[in-house]
Amino acid sequence: MDSANQIGMTHSMPTPAEPLKIGTRGSPLALAQAYETRSRLSAAFSLPEEAFEIVVIKTTGDKVLDRPLKEIGGKGLFTREIEEALLSGGIDIAVHSMKDMPTLQPEGLILDTYLPREDTRDAFITFAEGGLADLPQGATVGSSSLRRRAQLLNKRPDLQVVEFRGNLQTRLKKLNDGVARGTFLAMAGLNRLKMNEVPRVPIESEEMLSAVAQGAIGIERRTDDPRAQEMLAAIHDVPTGHRLAAERSFLLKLDGSCETPIAGLAILEGDQLWLRGEILRPDGSESISGEIRGAIADAAALGSELASELLGRAPADFFSWR
Repeated sequence: MDSANQIGMTHSMPTPAEPLKIGTRGSPLALAQAYETRSRLSAAFSLPEEAFEIVVIKTTGDKVLDRPLKEIGGKGLFTREIEEALLSGGIDIAVHSMKDMPTLQPEGLILDTYLPREDTRDAFITFAEGGLADLPQGATVGSSSLRRRAQLLNKRPDLQVVEFRGNLQTRLKKLNDGVARGTFLAMAGLNRLKMNEVPRVPIESEEMLSAVAQGAIGIERRTDDPRAQEMLAAIHDVPTGHRLAAERSFLLKLDGSCETPIAGLAILEGDQLWLRGEILRPDGSESISGEIRGAIADAAALGSELASELLGRAPADFFSWR
């Protein structure tokens, strides 16, 4: 029996009159991710798209654009209002960019559904010629990511790095206005928005390891909502789930947040998982990296083990900035 028929036996299906409400931020990328979730649910259960309502929720992180994230509260800034709406029943599920998500969810909520992962690489965006290696001495680069700033300064301490907040369109405008010579965007966002016209140079993970969970879409639900649980199980991508189990366990052990320069990427190789990780000082003056391989079934344990190994190699003052 297929999943659509099976769920129909125990729970009422969404209808255009009583749609399942999908909560999301309002940026073009966030909406694209919500639309993808709607399309996958619609296809999985042979339901019209009108059976799913997109509910836009503005978060604190969307409202405050003139200060670095670490000054106003970290990762929860992009999720708090959405999770409050989920807990209160204002929405039924919430769609998130996983790299924005704290490693722990509020009581009553669970995050266990992931869509197939996009390109995990960063992209260097510039309207000038060349890539990162071609930047002139002392050039200005814009980024709001503590990880990207630290990684860039670790390789090129001569560069000037300025704050670059805002969605993809806002950052491109700043670049066009000459605020900086270049900036970074995620390849995943460019691909999902089909922005082929944006000049970009993909940065391989050997040169700049990506953020934990970059390129992955996660869908959050209430723990006491069996209908949402069964519906989301039908669109969950198992390989992405394994990769994120390792990466987010790595992040959790390091107590990572938007204030922490941490990178991590898991790759599946047959029945094995290969995890690479990196921690940096915010000014880029020091980087500690490592890797680990093991069985996919041990993904979370591998993440924790690699984090412990990096912590063990870090000098006593490495985390004095916490």
